[in-house]
Amino acid sequence: MAKIHSPIPRGTRVVLLALFCGGFLAVAAAAAPKAAPPLAVDLDAFDAGKKTVALANGETLAYVDMGAPLGPAVVLIHGYTDNARDWVPMLPYLSKRYRLILVDIRGHGQSSKPECCYNRFDFAYDIKLLLDSLGVRKADIVGHSLGSIIGQTFAEFWPERTAHVVLIASTGGSPPKKPRQFDFAAEIRKLKEPIEADSPFMIAWWDSPTPVDPDFIRRQRKDAAGIPLRVWLAVLDQGLSGNPYVDLQGTLPRLKAPALLIWGSKDPIMEEDMRQSLRDGLPGAQVKIFEGLGHNPFWEDPRAVAEVINAFLDTSIVGR
Repeated sequence: MAKIHSPIPRGTRVVLLALFCGGFLAVAAAAAPKAAPPLAVDLDAFDAGKKTVALANGETLAYVDMGAPLGPAVVLIHGYTDNARDWVPMLPYLSKRYRLILVDIRGHGQSSKPECCYNRFDFAYDIKLLLDSLGVRKADIVGHSLGSIIGQTFAEFWPERTAHVVLIASTGGSPPKKPRQFDFAAEIRKLKEPIEADSPFMIAWWDSPTPVDPDFIRRQRKDAAGIPLRVWLAVLDQGLSGNPYVDLQGTLPRLKAPALLIWGSKDPIMEEDMRQSLRDGLPGAQVKIFEGLGHNPFWEDPRAVAEVINAFLDTSIVGR
């Protein structure tokens, strides 16, 4: 087996950061090298298509609005230190019947970067106000990692605005059972500005157990390095107050929309007890595990992940 080398020391990973990682650190490598799936989207054109909107709460969100203008709306919410480009590998394989709204969450990408506030309710309220601004009454919500926490929070508190929920690499919180493999938070707290996009930490942060297009990853690292360090830390510190397990479990019963839960079997962040906590909180949800994939399965096998999402969302378009 090939090895992936990481500068991150082994230790106990804090639960809070585990909820938020969009990029992720070193994991066991694939059994044999293989080529990255080719991107079928022009990255320059995608980046140039981004728009911004001033929300009623004074924040500005950047987003890409694409697909069928009159189709059912699907909002895609990226993870910690990512941006709307996160979804590019999967875009060619998503159903053409949908209107896709890809968001830069606050503090990320081209969205505003306020001094506060960065808890899950702040993020979810931004999504609600974005839909208000775009005149979207109801939408399917697709979220990854931190984006999935935002997505489930939106669905819990605005159920009338939620048709379906797809949660990728998500969790219902981590029961206090065992220590984690890595202390990600400690490494982030060591960062200094300016953050160096090609530093060993950033290369490890954006590592993958299977190959991903190198230009895509390079751009993701560059954009993440451009996020102010105060935002990296604010999301880390404000993301969930108190006990994350109690907090997330306490509101999951409010989520009534049909839900699909997706994980990669080699996800080093959302380990099995963290996955089970979400399955316990959403016992009626559909579950799909992609064998051999990591924290970003929609980068590693975008066609397969998109096919599962399409099948789930296409089960009913009534009322959207």
